[in-house]
Amino acid sequence: MRVIATAGHVDHGKSTLIRRLTGMEPDRWAEERRRGLTLDLGFAWTRLAGEQLAFVDVPGHRRFVPNMLAGIGPVPAVLFVVAADEGWMPQSAEHLAALDAFGVRHGLLVVTKADRADPAAATTAASREIAQTSLGQVPAVAVGGTTGAGLDQLRTRLAGLAAGLPPPDPGADVRLWIDRAFTIKGAGTVVTGTLGAGTLRVGDELTLGETHVRVRGLQSLGEAHESVSAVARVAVNLRGVARDAAERGDALLTPGAWRTTAELDVRLRGTPAAELHRHLVAHLGSAAVPARVRPLGLDTARLLLATPLPLRVGDRGLLRDPGEHRIPAGFDVLDVRPPPLARRGAARARGTELAAPEPGWDLLRREGFVRHDDFHALGLPEAGERLGGWHADPAHLARLREEAPRVVVGWTREHPNAAGMPVDVLRQRLGLPAAELVQAILADGLAASGGLVRSPGAALSADVERALAVLEKRFAGHPFQAPEADELRELGLGTRELAAAVRLGRLSAVADGVVLCPDAPRRAGEALAALGKPFTVSEARRALDSTRRVMIPLLEHLDALGVTERQADGTRRVVGAANPAYDD
Repeated sequence: MRVIATAGHVDHGKSTLIRRLTGMEPDRWAEERRRGLTLDLGFAWTRLAGEQLAFVDVPGHRRFVPNMLAGIGPVPAVLFVVAADEGWMPQSAEHLAALDAFGVRHGLLVVTKADRADPAAATTAASREIAQTSLGQVPAVAVGGTTGAGLDQLRTRLAGLAAGLPPPDPGADVRLWIDRAFTIKGAGTVVTGTLGAGTLRVGDELTLGETHVRVRGLQSLGEAHESVSAVARVAVNLRGVARDAAERGDALLTPGAWRTTAELDVRLRGTPAAELHRHLVAHLGSAAVPARVRPLGLDTARLLLATPLPLRVGDRGLLRDPGEHRIPAGFDVLDVRPPPLARRGAARARGTELAAPEPGWDLLRREGFVRHDDFHALGLPEAGERLGGWHADPAHLARLREEAPRVVVGWTREHPNAAGMPVDVLRQRLGLPAAELVQAILADGLAASGGLVRSPGAALSADVERALAVLEKRFAGHPFQAPEADELRELGLGTRELAAAVRLGRLSAVADGVVLCPDAPRRAGEALAALGKPFTVSEARRALDSTRRVMIPLLEHLDALGVTERQADGTRRVVGAANPAYDD
């Protein structure tokens, strides 16, 4: 399917042309048919040369320009209509300015009412105006208002226009700009729009604002479908969505694939930034949002939207001045996650940056690290060094690798008896956005394990070393007699000091407050294996010359290591004494 919008001055015959091409009435409201004036968007379709063509018919009166913009915003091609007897008119110029601002590049000029006046003058004037816009040189066809002359040639030209449109990407992320929302009894909320890319399927989960919704049903050109691929006019029946939860300008989105923003940097086309009013309306897709404009450079500006919209770099929109009925500027989106402009001179500096942007790299250099998925969601090419789910600016990464050892050494100096610097503390001090990035910045012998980072040659304080010397002398004669809490306290070995000694391999902890020599688990396994039979706790205690306070947690520790195994009768047997995996 191909989708084409109409454009042109009021009463130049847009709706009449669509009726003749399709045999359908595009004016949906009784008031429109009574007044002979299109007020809102109309829809009709036909088949030409084996291709389905859907038309979005827009109003031409200046009072309904917002409706017109909602219709042409998401559409890739236009049928531009000019009447032979009136020629180029004010709304012709406004509609053309809108098409140019949206960057529409495919179109066809139709000069209507050719039976009332010679179409040559209107064709020449309109072609000259159109050629100066994004549409460029377009084919022209003249048709009669009552005779129908020229319709066959128009159909041929339309078929050629449809065939020349760029192929859509059916695998792209969905962003369906909503142009109608209504309810159907028994079905619930239905929204319609022009699907420019991607594929919708019954059962799909999408997002509507902050709400997750499910596609209950799909229709395209009046027929039900299990799936619809772009480009297409589509009606989507949403499950569990209240009527007032959806309206024109909202968008149905692939979850997690889009950046919703109220702040964006743009390049302007048309009026210089300094000459724009500060308060205008921004039109993107079918959305119309009040926007505050802050100039950054000659042709760049920061837009502050009253309502966040799902946007990507490369999107195109326009700014409109409702009070003056004019479109002063189109714009291209350059950044949807721009930096703050809080400091003096920041706006001017930002304008300089945007004069020669490097997509992807600008964001990466500014933030240091960017999530891999964010490049896609923001519409940017990937840049930098890939680190798992992140990308890093190589220069920033090098600086952090130089800084990390100094930070760890400084922290260790402040906490001499700590087992190591907590990974999250190092992350915070280096400004890393995620703990998973800590490993990537470790250099110069730094190592991370057990949630702690240690520098090479990490040592204990002199007081702790003296206390450990006492314990080592004790363990030399009685390796399974753990010191009591009072003795540890007298030696100055608190929880922190013990943890540091265990981490450095100077002690082995079998339970809270129960510490033995470093190789106690291995030696215990060997001694118990020498019994040559299953044993009770008491037998193990006697074999190891220990106490029940030590033996119960030690045996449970050996069970966990796979050295011993508990039997049904309450005894244990050694099953892994020869396995070095239990070495602590």
